[in-house]
Amino acid sequence: MKYQISRTALRLGAWVLSGVCLFSNAAFAEVSISPLVIEGEAKRGQYQDAINITNTSNQALRARVYIEFFTYNDSGFQTVPSNASDLSPYLQFSPRELTLPPGKTRRIRLISRLAPSLPDGEYRAVVFTENLKEATGVDKTGTAINLKTRIGVTVYVRKGKLSPSLAVDRASFNDQQKQIQVLVRNSGTASARTSLNWILKLAEKVVKTGSVIPSSVIAGQERNLLLNFPDKDHRLAPGNYQLSGELTWGENNNKSKLPFNINVTVPPQTAGSPEGTGLPRLNIKK
Repeated sequence: MKYQISRTALRLGAWVLSGVCLFSNAAFAEVSISPLVIEGEAKRGQYQDAINITNTSNQALRARVYIEFFTYNDSGFQTVPSNASDLSPYLQFSPRELTLPPGKTRRIRLISRLAPSLPDGEYRAVVFTENLKEATGVDKTGTAINLKTRIGVTVYVRKGKLSPSLAVDRASFNDQQKQIQVLVRNSGTASARTSLNWILKLAEKVVKTGSVIPSSVIAGQERNLLLNFPDKDHRLAPGNYQLSGELTWGENNNKSKLPFNINVTVPPQTAGSPEGTGLPRLNIKK
Protein backbone atom coordinates (compact mmCIF):
# COMPACT_ATOMS: atom_id res chain seq x y z
CA MET A 1 0.00 0.00 0.00
CA LYS A 2 1.30 3.45 -0.90
CA TYR A 3 0.81 6.62 1.09
CA GLN A 4 0.85 10.06 -0.42
CA ILE A 5 3.02 12.41 1.62
CA SER A 6 4.52 15.80 1.04
CA ARG A 7 7.95 17.17 1.83
CA THR A 8 9.43 20.61 1.37
CA ALA A 9 13.06 20.70 0.28
CA LEU A 10 15.32 23.72 0.26
CA ARG A 11 18.32 24.25 -1.93
CA LEU A 12 20.94 26.78 -0.86
CA GLY A 13 23.82 26.66 -3.26
CA ALA A 14 24.42 23.12 -4.45
CA TRP A 15 23.16 21.46 -1.28
CA VAL A 16 19.77 19.95 -0.60
CA LEU A 17 18.83 20.73 2.99
CA SER A 18 15.75 18.74 3.92
CA GLY A 19 14.58 16.53 6.73
CA VAL A 20 14.24 13.76 4.16
CA CYS A 21 16.35 14.10 1.00
CA LEU A 22 14.35 11.94 -1.36
CA PHE A 23 15.45 13.32 -4.71
CA SER A 24 18.70 14.36 -6.31
CA ASN A 25 19.36 17.88 -7.56
CA ALA A 26 17.50 16.90 -10.73
CA ALA A 27 14.38 17.96 -8.87
CA PHE A 28 15.69 21.53 -9.03
CA ALA A 29 17.09 21.41 -12.55
CA GLU A 30 14.26 23.46 -14.04
CA VAL A 31 15.18 26.62 -12.09
CA SER A 32 18.45 28.54 -11.88
CA ILE A 33 18.80 31.37 -9.37
CA SER A 34 21.68 33.77 -8.75
CA PRO A 35 23.16 34.98 -6.56
CA LEU A 36 22.45 32.58 -3.71
CA VAL A 37 23.93 34.88 -1.05
CA ILE A 38 23.48 38.66 -0.91
CA GLU A 39 25.46 40.82 1.51
CA GLY A 40 25.30 44.60 1.62
CA GLU A 41 25.72 47.69 3.77
CA ALA A 42 22.81 50.08 4.11
CA LYS A 43 23.54 53.65 3.03
CA ARG A 44 21.28 56.20 4.68
CA GLY A 45 19.15 53.28 5.76
CA GLN A 46 18.68 51.80 2.27
CA TYR A 47 20.13 48.93 0.29
CA GLN A 48 19.04 47.64 -3.13
CA ASP A 49 19.85 44.46 -5.03
CA ALA A 50 18.26 41.89 -7.33
CA ILE A 51 17.85 38.15 -7.81
CA ASN A 52 17.88 36.59 -11.29
CA ILE A 53 15.56 33.62 -11.86
CA THR A 54 15.98 31.56 -15.04
CA ASN A 55 13.63 28.86 -16.28
CA THR A 56 15.96 26.19 -17.67
CA SER A 57 13.18 23.68 -18.44
CA ASN A 58 11.09 23.25 -21.58
CA GLN A 59 7.86 24.13 -19.78
CA ALA A 60 6.48 27.35 -18.35
CA LEU A 61 7.37 27.97 -14.70
CA ARG A 62 4.86 29.29 -12.17
CA ALA A 63 6.36 30.33 -8.88
CA ARG A 64 5.69 32.43 -5.82
CA VAL A 65 8.23 34.52 -3.95
CA TYR A 66 8.17 35.08 -0.20
CA ILE A 67 10.52 35.79 2.71
CA GLU A 68 11.21 34.24 6.10
CA PHE A 69 13.67 34.71 8.96
CA PHE A 70 16.44 32.12 9.32
CA THR A 71 19.50 31.06 11.22
CA TYR A 72 22.24 28.43 11.02
CA ASN A 73 22.81 25.92 13.81
CA ASP A 74 24.48 22.52 14.15
CA SER A 75 21.80 21.03 11.89
CA GLY A 76 22.47 23.65 9.21
CA PHE A 77 19.94 26.07 7.76
CA GLN A 78 16.71 26.60 9.73
CA THR A 79 13.77 28.97 9.38
CA VAL A 80 12.89 30.32 12.83
CA PRO A 81 10.46 32.74 14.49
CA SER A 82 11.21 36.43 14.05
CA ASN A 83 13.48 38.34 16.41
CA ALA A 84 15.23 41.72 16.47
CA SER A 85 17.62 40.66 13.67
CA ASP A 86 14.82 39.86 11.20
CA LEU A 87 15.12 41.80 7.93
CA SER A 88 11.66 40.71 6.74
CA PRO A 89 9.70 43.75 8.04
CA TYR A 90 12.11 46.09 6.24
CA LEU A 91 12.53 44.18 2.96
CA GLN A 92 10.33 44.93 -0.05
CA PHE A 93 10.42 42.86 -3.23
CA SER A 94 8.65 42.57 -6.55
CA PRO A 95 7.11 40.55 -8.15
CA ARG A 96 5.60 38.17 -5.60
CA GLU A 97 4.35 35.71 -8.20
CA LEU A 98 5.65 35.07 -11.69
CA THR A 99 5.12 32.99 -14.79
CA LEU A 100 8.30 32.40 -16.73
CA PRO A 101 8.44 30.89 -20.26
CA PRO A 102 11.14 28.30 -21.04
CA GLY A 103 14.63 29.78 -21.31
CA LYS A 104 13.61 33.20 -19.97
CA THR A 105 15.05 35.15 -17.02
CA ARG A 106 13.22 37.43 -14.60
CA ARG A 107 14.64 39.80 -11.99
CA ILE A 108 13.29 40.01 -8.47
CA ARG A 109 14.09 43.49 -7.21
CA LEU A 110 14.88 43.90 -3.53
CA ILE A 111 15.01 47.08 -1.48
CA SER A 112 15.52 47.29 2.26
CA ARG A 113 14.67 50.38 4.27
CA LEU A 114 16.05 50.44 7.80
CA ALA A 115 14.62 53.13 10.05
CA PRO A 116 17.11 55.58 11.60
CA SER A 117 15.88 54.48 15.02
CA LEU A 118 17.00 50.89 14.44
CA PRO A 119 20.23 50.02 16.26
CA ASP A 120 23.35 49.26 14.27
CA GLY A 121 23.59 45.59 13.48
CA GLU A 122 23.10 42.86 10.92
CA TYR A 123 19.60 42.09 9.64
CA ARG A 124 18.91 38.94 7.65
CA ALA A 125 16.17 37.05 5.81
CA VAL A 126 15.84 34.34 3.17
CA VAL A 127 13.98 35.01 -0.07
CA PHE A 128 12.29 31.82 -1.27
CA THR A 129 11.20 31.06 -4.81
CA GLU A 130 8.78 28.13 -4.68
CA ASN A 131 7.74 26.20 -7.75
CA LEU A 132 3.94 25.93 -7.69
CA LYS A 133 4.13 22.65 -9.59
CA GLU A 134 4.95 19.76 -7.26
CA ALA A 135 7.54 17.17 -8.25
CA THR A 136 6.46 13.56 -7.83
CA GLY A 137 8.30 10.33 -7.27
CA VAL A 138 8.68 7.22 -5.13
CA ASP A 139 11.03 6.80 -2.17
CA LYS A 140 13.04 3.69 -1.27
CA THR A 141 10.08 2.13 0.53
CA GLY A 142 7.80 2.50 -2.49
CA THR A 143 5.83 5.35 -0.95
CA ALA A 144 4.50 7.95 -3.38
CA ILE A 145 5.96 11.39 -2.71
CA ASN A 146 4.93 14.93 -3.60
CA LEU A 147 7.90 17.25 -3.24
CA LYS A 148 7.44 21.00 -3.06
CA THR A 149 10.69 22.54 -4.24
CA ARG A 150 11.89 25.95 -3.19
CA ILE A 151 15.23 27.69 -3.57
CA GLY A 152 16.41 30.18 -0.97
CA VAL A 153 18.62 33.24 -1.36
CA THR A 154 20.01 34.41 1.98
CA VAL A 155 20.15 38.20 2.37
CA TYR A 156 22.28 40.05 4.93
CA VAL A 157 21.96 43.84 5.26
CA ARG A 158 24.27 45.59 7.71
CA LYS A 159 23.71 48.94 9.40
CA GLY A 160 26.89 50.51 10.71
CA LYS A 161 30.49 49.32 10.62
CA LEU A 162 30.34 45.62 11.40
CA SER A 163 32.75 42.72 11.11
CA PRO A 164 32.95 39.04 12.10
CA SER A 165 35.37 37.71 14.70
CA LEU A 166 35.85 33.94 14.56
CA ALA A 167 37.64 31.56 16.89
CA VAL A 168 37.97 27.80 17.21
CA ASP A 169 36.84 26.94 20.74
CA ARG A 170 37.30 23.18 20.89
CA ALA A 171 36.95 19.86 19.09
CA SER A 172 34.89 16.89 20.23
CA PHE A 173 33.61 13.54 19.04
CA ASN A 174 29.96 13.62 17.98
CA ASP A 175 28.59 10.38 19.37
CA GLN A 176 25.46 10.48 17.19
CA GLN A 177 27.26 11.16 13.90
CA LYS A 178 30.35 9.15 14.92
CA GLN A 179 32.53 11.96 13.57
CA ILE A 180 34.84 14.67 14.86
CA GLN A 181 33.38 18.17 15.07
CA VAL A 182 34.92 21.61 15.64
CA LEU A 183 33.11 24.34 17.56
CA VAL A 184 33.51 27.73 15.84
CA ARG A 185 32.41 30.84 17.73
CA ASN A 186 31.60 34.17 16.07
CA SER A 187 31.85 36.92 18.69
CA GLY A 188 31.71 39.63 16.02
CA THR A 189 28.87 41.79 14.76
CA ALA A 190 28.60 40.30 11.25
CA SER A 191 28.00 36.76 10.02
CA ALA A 192 30.70 34.96 8.05
CA ARG A 193 31.08 32.03 5.67
CA THR A 194 34.09 30.10 6.84
CA SER A 195 36.05 27.18 5.46
CA LEU A 196 38.38 24.95 7.43
CA ASN A 197 41.46 22.93 6.44
CA TRP A 198 42.58 20.35 8.99
CA ILE A 199 45.20 17.73 9.87
CA LEU A 200 44.47 14.97 12.39
CA LYS A 201 47.39 13.30 14.17
CA LEU A 202 47.84 10.57 16.76
CA ALA A 203 51.19 10.56 18.59
CA GLU A 204 52.58 12.96 15.94
CA LYS A 205 51.65 10.58 13.11
CA VAL A 206 49.22 11.84 10.46
CA VAL A 207 45.91 9.99 10.47
CA LYS A 208 43.99 12.10 7.96
CA THR A 209 43.87 15.51 6.28
CA GLY A 210 40.81 17.23 4.89
CA SER A 211 38.67 20.34 4.58
CA VAL A 212 35.19 21.55 5.50
CA ILE A 213 33.09 23.21 2.81
CA PRO A 214 32.22 26.91 3.43
CA SER A 215 29.66 27.14 6.22
CA SER A 216 27.89 30.16 7.70
CA VAL A 217 28.37 31.17 11.33
CA ILE A 218 25.86 33.80 12.45
CA ALA A 219 27.06 36.92 14.30
CA GLY A 220 27.08 36.41 18.06
CA GLN A 221 26.53 32.65 17.76
CA GLU A 222 28.50 29.43 17.56
CA ARG A 223 28.27 26.35 15.39
CA ASN A 224 29.75 22.85 15.35
CA LEU A 225 31.28 21.98 11.98
CA LEU A 226 31.54 18.27 11.20
CA LEU A 227 34.79 17.13 9.61
CA ASN A 228 32.91 14.30 7.85
CA PHE A 229 35.53 11.94 9.27
CA PRO A 230 35.69 9.06 9.86
CA ASP A 231 33.28 7.77 7.24
CA LYS A 232 30.69 5.05 7.80
CA ASP A 233 33.10 2.30 6.76
CA HIS A 234 35.73 3.05 9.42
CA ARG A 235 36.15 3.60 13.13
CA LEU A 236 38.78 5.68 14.89
CA ALA A 237 40.72 3.89 17.59
CA PRO A 238 40.14 5.47 21.01
CA GLY A 239 42.81 7.93 22.10
CA ASN A 240 43.89 11.53 22.41
CA TYR A 241 44.34 13.08 18.97
CA GLN A 242 45.85 16.39 17.86
CA LEU A 243 43.83 18.48 15.42
CA SER A 244 45.46 21.43 13.69
CA GLY A 245 44.67 23.56 10.68
CA GLU A 246 43.44 26.92 9.50
CA LEU A 247 40.09 28.71 9.60
CA THR A 248 39.48 31.08 6.66
CA TRP A 249 36.74 33.65 6.01
CA GLY A 250 36.14 36.88 4.10
CA GLU A 251 36.36 38.02 0.51
CA ASN A 252 39.31 37.20 -1.74
CA ASN A 253 40.79 40.68 -1.37
CA ASN A 254 40.22 40.77 2.39
CA LYS A 255 40.60 37.23 3.72
CA SER A 256 41.15 36.48 7.39
CA LYS A 257 43.05 33.35 8.41
CA LEU A 258 43.26 31.81 11.86
CA PRO A 259 45.54 28.84 12.61
CA PHE A 260 44.48 26.46 15.37
CA ASN A 261 45.94 23.51 17.25
CA ILE A 262 43.68 21.65 19.68
CA ASN A 263 43.22 18.21 21.20
CA VAL A 264 40.28 15.88 20.71
CA THR A 265 39.53 12.69 22.62
CA VAL A 266 37.85 9.72 20.98
CA PRO A 267 36.34 7.66 23.81
CA PRO A 268 36.24 3.84 23.70
CA GLN A 269 32.49 3.57 24.16
CA THR A 270 31.81 5.58 20.99
CA ALA A 271 34.85 4.78 18.90
CA GLY A 272 34.66 1.01 19.25
CA SER A 273 37.36 -1.15 17.73
CA PRO A 274 37.76 -3.01 14.45
CA GLU A 275 37.25 -6.29 16.25
CA GLY A 276 34.17 -5.11 18.11
CA THR A 277 32.43 -3.36 15.22
CA GLY A 278 33.47 -5.42 12.25
CA LEU A 279 34.78 -2.22 10.63
CA PRO A 280 38.41 -1.71 9.56
CA ARG A 281 40.78 0.40 11.62
CA LEU A 282 42.14 3.48 9.87
CA ASN A 283 45.77 3.19 8.87
CA ILE A 284 48.11 5.83 10.28
CA LYS A 285 50.68 7.20 7.87
CA LYS A 286 54.26 6.78 9.03
